[in-house]
Amino acid sequence: MFNLRNVAIIAHVDHGKTTLVDSLLRQSKTQLGKETIDETCIMDSNDLEKERGITIFSKNASVVWKNTKINIIDTPGHADFGGEVERVLRMADGCLLLVDAKEGPMPQTRFVLRKALDLKLKIIVVINKIDKPDSRIKEVLNKTFDLFIDLGADEETCNFPVIYCSSKFGKAGLEPDLTTMADISPIFDAIVKYIPLPSGDPDKPLQMLVTTISGDNYKGRIATGRISNGILNDNQPIIHINRLGQMTACQLTSLTVFEGLGRVPVKQAEAGEIVAISGIPNITIGETIADINNPKALPLLSIEEPTIRMNFNVNTSPVAGSEGQFSTARQLGERLIKELETDVALKIEDDPNGGWKVSGRGELHIAIFIERLRREGFELEVGRPQVITKIVDGKTLVPYEQIYLEVPEAFNGIIIQKLNSRYGEMQKMDIIDSTVYLEFIIPTRGLFGFRSQFLTDTKGLGIINIGFYEFAADRGNWTDRGRGSLVATETGNTLLYGLLGIQDRGELFIGPSVFVYKGEVVGQNSRSDDIFVNVCKEKKASNQRSVGHGVAEHFDTPRVMDLEAAIDYISDDELVEITPKNIRIRKKILDELEAKRKARGLNIFQTDH
Repeated sequence: MFNLRNVAIIAHVDHGKTTLVDSLLRQSKTQLGKETIDETCIMDSNDLEKERGITIFSKNASVVWKNTKINIIDTPGHADFGGEVERVLRMADGCLLLVDAKEGPMPQTRFVLRKALDLKLKIIVVINKIDKPDSRIKEVLNKTFDLFIDLGADEETCNFPVIYCSSKFGKAGLEPDLTTMADISPIFDAIVKYIPLPSGDPDKPLQMLVTTISGDNYKGRIATGRISNGILNDNQPIIHINRLGQMTACQLTSLTVFEGLGRVPVKQAEAGEIVAISGIPNITIGETIADINNPKALPLLSIEEPTIRMNFNVNTSPVAGSEGQFSTARQLGERLIKELETDVALKIEDDPNGGWKVSGRGELHIAIFIERLRREGFELEVGRPQVITKIVDGKTLVPYEQIYLEVPEAFNGIIIQKLNSRYGEMQKMDIIDSTVYLEFIIPTRGLFGFRSQFLTDTKGLGIINIGFYEFAADRGNWTDRGRGSLVATETGNTLLYGLLGIQDRGELFIGPSVFVYKGEVVGQNSRSDDIFVNVCKEKKASNQRSVGHGVAEHFDTPRVMDLEAAIDYISDDELVEITPKNIRIRKKILDELEAKRKARGLNIFQTDH
């Protein structure tokens, strides 16, 4: 077996995984492209990852340290992308578990650590961000040990090695003293010392499990995975075993391994190596590449169940086709199907009423996908999120989430009140240094729209973390949002005079000089019903003015509705219109009269007598 280590970086959101990988890449003298030299988070290559500061897609890189090749796997930290973590951990033999020196183990830390322990991976604990002035290194280490115990780790696993580091400064050491640290090399030394050599026998028949899929304009689908047994050669004939157990003979067209941030072609790779291959047209995540003479399938990767469903459709608004590059049903349908090649947690099916039903692991999971479509030039409309139900023994079950909240003590009461009104059950409550730590079990539906309210109620100081809990009986008696919408009655550009006349009716979403169309939602009413308003109303010209007229008029700052806020806001009779240039909320039926007729159960084409 050649000198190789496969290690995954796992942690909670924003605990420094990607920054640490950057330091490892730079200090190992890995060759980086010119475009990455000045970047701070090399591995967060996607625009959305850079903007949100989170890792969404797992990535591979490799470094060479003292004649040992180390394959590094950077994993997502957000619960909605937990399925990605679960799959890529199968490529690793050990993990670096990053824990923030101030925050300590968090919900996603528990999730990813449980998966790593289930796979019997060797864990090295890295206490990161020790440079923080309010770090609690001893308490965090004790909490990490308690977490191992809670998850049922054996005595050997609990005796984990500990490295202290500041990935921001690229320094690490065996003692929590930043002044004695020189570089990041103690982490490399710990990986070589504690992470075992890859398992697998190169003399056995070929077996490789596919864990991720990417696309290439020239090579087609590129499957990435770890060779479990055997040896893989370039242009080798192989057997592709799909999820149904069906076998198809194929021939590889390329074989590459990871070197630095890129891939390099090789003639041969043996058991334990992480490789990327092409030449298999219909391969998907979780399937097996096997020896052509002795094909044996590896156990299938389980795929997490979706909990949220949304209806997608082509844009049918009055401005359809004017702001995007792709707006037809064929273009959108092809793009949705293409996404299934790389995201097995997403489910897409045709809607009998038109469009598609898209199911995912959470609001963020689907919202990220929608945002990617928008940036690629697509126009579409999406409906209100719905929870996915299951029928078990004649009972209807709905998904529940386990949520962990960290709020200043002053806002504790309002948050508990809001969660109780959404049928949440408190499981735990701790108060440490004027900060309240809450744990709730709540129906997934109860979280619709809660994230934005939570940030408002805590003045942006609260932290919320969500993870799937179970399917159980629904205990909620759900009602609509309780407030109606302000709906435009005319098409045109908004005018300050018209907006001033209606701002006391509720909260506006738009300001002056913005194009709106008839039926577009321009604000939220302060009462339960919808109001149709004219935001394009002009002030009639007159040569008569009173002294001081108009001086005291004040226009309130409108509430900005981004994609996630718009999805949280809409009711059953509304849609979110998404284009590369705008995100709008609109009524399904744009005309006020038609909407009222349908509400009365009348034929919308029938005229009044």
